[in-house]
Amino acid sequence: MRKLGKKYVEASKLVDRNKLYTKEEAVDLVKKTSITKFDSTVEVALKLNVDTKKADQQLRGSIVLPHGTGKTKRVLVIAKGEAAEAAKNAGADYVGDVDMIDKIQKENWFDFDVIVATPDMMAALGKIGRVLGPKGLMPNPKTGTVTMNTAKAVEDIKKGMVEYKTDTYGNVHSVIGKVSFDNKQLLENLEFIVNTINKARPSVIKGAYVQSITISSTMGPGIKVDKNSFDN
Repeated sequence: MRKLGKKYVEASKLVDRNKLYTKEEAVDLVKKTSITKFDSTVEVALKLNVDTKKADQQLRGSIVLPHGTGKTKRVLVIAKGEAAEAAKNAGADYVGDVDMIDKIQKENWFDFDVIVATPDMMAALGKIGRVLGPKGLMPNPKTGTVTMNTAKAVEDIKKGMVEYKTDTYGNVHSVIGKVSFDNKQLLENLEFIVNTINKARPSVIKGAYVQSITISSTMGPGIKVDKNSFDN
């Protein structure tokens, strides 16, 4: 059993574990229970009533949060010709094709956070799929990272695009900002991701879909949010 730090214990005293907080109360409380010296990331976890063993109940996609994530991501674009040039003009940190793939493979180079690739480059990129897959770096059409419109992909990522997908247990995790964000910014980002997940509800689901919503800051206690405080 892990030993809980003094700051965590003190922060936890501010949270009633038996209470469902309104989204406004939860956002206010997540800032008060931040215990790190650095600007903590604020995350949301949604527990969904889905069976992820069935393909039609697996959620995956990407969204651009209204106020971003508070972190600028480094983008590598694997493309040729006009698509590569467009990516450079849009502000991609690295642009290349086979040369970049070789660099990753031979030098174990990972000075980037996201890879965007054009469809014609996916076969070559697939050769290092065993390296990229476990790190969650393999581009995917569902998240908008496999596209000919490399400029828009780069711009969206730089604005604060986040990917989401259900894990084995039917949970969806997403960043909604930083503790330094004001309440309104965190609240609007939270509402945006919850509404997005609600709209992505698989048609086969009967009964309650979102079972619970919890937000927390880095290393801080979880705060349960009343799902009825969101507009359906």
